[in-house]
Order: sequence, then C-alpha cells, then structure tokens
Amino acid sequence: MKPKVYTCVDINEARSLARRAVACRGWRWMHGMSNDQGEVIDCVDVTTGAAYCGEWDANMTALPNLQDPATVGCLLALVREAWSDECAGHSYDELANGWFFKARVRDGGGGNVCILGCFSSEAEVLVAALEAAPNTSGEHRREEER
Repeated sequence: MKPKVYTCVDINEARSLARRAVACRGWRWMHGMSNDQGEVIDCVDVTTGAAYCGEWDANMTALPNLQDPATVGCLLALVREAWSDECAGHSYDELANGWFFKARVRDGGGGNVCILGCFSSEAEVLVAALEAAPNTSGEHRREEER
C-alpha cells in the first residue's frame, strides 16, 4: 500500500490541519513555504515574523499549503527545533498503514524516546509532533503574539 505523503484531498480536513499548525507556539512562516493562496514565501522578517512574497506582504490570514513538499520540509525543521532534536523524524509503517514520529526527549539522564503515531498523512504526523513538542508544550500562541 502506498503511503499518503501529504494531507488528504478533503479541503476542510486540510484547512483544519493547517489551522492546527499555525496555532502551535512553535509555528512560524519560513522562507520557501507556500500558502493556500498559491504564494511562495521568499523573505521573512526575523524581528516581526512578517512574511513576504516578492515585493508585497504575504496574505497572513492565509494558511500553509501542507500539500507542498517544501512547506512540509519546513514543518519538519520547525518540529526538530521545537523538540531540540536534529535527528527527530517520521516514517511510514506499511504494516500499521500509518505515519509515526520519533524524537529523543532530553531529561538530564540521557533522554527518553517519544513516539507518536499512527497518523494518516505525513503532514498530520508533523502537526501532531509540533503540538506535542516539549519546548512548545503544545500550547497555542497568545493572542498578542498573533
């Protein structure tokens, strides 16, 4: 069975997943991501978090396009940052027919392995990992940070 690499094609499900991603404390726009308006982020102001597409501000009410491979790759980078684990990763298990995430949790004693699964898409497992990250506590950003 072939794994679902990106989100499912149901538009409501895709938007819901994208909303979950941007609600995470560990979320931010990154260069190379694309949004659901078809715009590619080519510059991000590191002080304000403002994203730009060409010479204009990106539509910041837009959601990330989690079917775009570059956006999914950036999401993985955010997850690794949030977990403070450059080796954190995800994989597809054919027997379980789902995606799993694995990261090492630093606890002062060498760390423990945290495994999340079984998710139906690559984007879904990465969003769940960002929500569950110990450095973000899965908390949503405060209103004043939005």
